Formats: sequence, structure tokens, C-alpha cells
Amino acid sequence: MPEGLGWLRVCAPDELTEGGDGVRFQIDMPDGRQPAFAVRSGGRVRAYLNRCSHVPIELDWIEGHFFYDDPRFLICATHGALYDSATGACAAGPCSGRGLVSLQVDEHGDDVYVRADNPGLKHE
Repeated sequence: MPEGLGWLRVCAPDELTEGGDGVRFQIDMPDGRQPAFAVRSGGRVRAYLNRCSHVPIELDWIEGHFFYDDPRFLICATHGALYDSATGACAAGPCSGRGLVSLQVDEHGDDVYVRADNPGLKHE
């Protein structure tokens, strides 16, 4: 799956460990270039825009630290909103039922890609 044909290479699969640090990247969106991240949860790579649904700020205070004490949840370090790491859905806190915007991901050989032309973009 070559980069540039609707897909953006993010990292190598071994850069993402279950419940470990995420990889940050930038993706072009209709409203401009946006920060995003990828993590491994439930054995799969998940990717989201790095934007809390409570207040549109990046989730991580320390670059790449997205998981709460329990790796089932991602946390907004600013206000404590919790999101299901497998779906991006709001789990608790000030996200008030609004989830993260998820990106389509594919692990292909020695690379992890996200869909760069945004079909399938989804707000949980």
C-alpha cells in the first residue's frame, strides 16, 4: 500500500505496543492540517484526531502519552475526559457523550497507514 494513494504512512507496527505510547502525526482535513495519533488497543492499531471533544485541545500533556492508568481508556490530560481506546467513544468525564474522531487504519507489512483522503472518517 504505497503512501500517496489516499493513505499516509504513520509508523512501523512495532512502534506501537499494547497500552503503550502513541505515535503523533499530522493529517490534512477539510478545515486544515490537524494533529492526530495512533495507539495499539485490543491488539489492533487505532487512530484518532488529537482533539478532545470537550474542548478542542490535544489530549496528551506529555507527547505520546494517551492512555489512562487502565489501557482500555484514553484520557484528556487537561480535563480528565475518558474515551474507550478501542472505539473513541466517550466513557466518562466532561466529554458528555461526544467521542473522538476516528481515522481509518491499515497495518500492511512493515507499515501502519491511515486513510489520508478521509473516507470513512467517523465521529463516535
